[in-house]
Amino acid sequence: MKLFPALLAAITILASGAGVYAYAQQRNAPATAEQTERSPDALERLRDWVMDNNGTERAFDNQYWNNHEAGLYVEARTGEALFVSTDKFDSGSGWPSFTRPVDPNNIVMRETTRWACAGSKFGHLGHVFDDGPRGSGGQRFCVNSCAIRFIPRAQMEAQGYGRYIALVDAGTVAAR
Repeated sequence: MKLFPALLAAITILASGAGVYAYAQQRNAPATAEQTERSPDALERLRDWVMDNNGTERAFDNQYWNNHEAGLYVEARTGEALFVSTDKFDSGSGWPSFTRPVDPNNIVMRETTRWACAGSKFGHLGHVFDDGPRGSGGQRFCVNSCAIRFIPRAQMEAQGYGRYIALVDAGTVAAR
């Protein structure tokens, strides 16, 4: 009978789904530039681990969790447009969080909370939870910074992302 409580706990953890895939870390202090800036080789190794092996980078120690600049977030390998800065919010989790993708067809959901970019042969990007802002649909797309790249608003046209400028400038979903 001692096996029953352990089995019940395991079933509860598996059934809850979200707790299995991601967790928030305590934020003691903002990450320094030295912590978030990595050598190209280190960043590529981290990206491979996250995207190819379903890893998760450290909270509050990643490039975009605290980025507030206007622009577009794209998949790091393929450049597929994923999120605009106006749909980014501070979830307190230490990872960049968004309320919705630019185009739902650009992502593929896996299992219960994992998701991936459709254009990258389904490389793991992050997790989706149902604890996002209710006024924006209630979802939180929690993303690993190493799996995305940020295109500042001023560079979007030159880099071929001009069609998304209106979404960045609008600041609301009304433009969609």
